[in-house]
Amino acid sequence: MMMRIQVNGKTTEVSDDATISVLLTQLSVTGKRLAVEVNEDIVPRSQHTEFQLSAGDRVEIVHAIGGG
Repeated sequence: MMMRIQVNGKTTEVSDDATISVLLTQLSVTGKRLAVEVNEDIVPRSQHTEFQLSAGDRVEIVHAIGGG
């Protein structure tokens, strides 16, 4: 089964058992420096493989840009 979530304001379908890691793989953004927020709470990278997404979640993915 699939569920719908919002990713950066766009409706996206993911599997019912999707984690943040699964979502990042689906979006082809693994291995990049980024921050992930679910329902306005930042989720540390260490929790991405365990953090279970739920239908209706609002996910924001922000790419970190280095600078000096």
